[in-house]
Amino acid sequence: MAHLARLEFQEQEKEKLTGQLNGILTYMDKLNEIDTEGVEPMTHATFMVNVFRDDEVRPSLGSAAALSNAPDASGSCFRVPKVIE
Repeated sequence: MAHLARLEFQEQEKEKLTGQLNGILTYMDKLNEIDTEGVEPMTHATFMVNVFRDDEVRPSLGSAAALSNAPDASGSCFRVPKVIE
């Protein structure tokens, strides 16, 4: 697995991680023994419904107000430091 993930470990780390991974796989085998007949698959641990609000047009903040507290502005844009050379 480490090779596929392109990870390198010292021999002592490999032994420790092998034991931990075996423990996880053993636990997964134990979970596979549980009868899940009739249990609906779920994507989240709690029941959720769509929590999005309706998409409705509302007044928004104008550019002058948005830029009023900006440390540096140029015209109607925020100026930020260059991060990529």
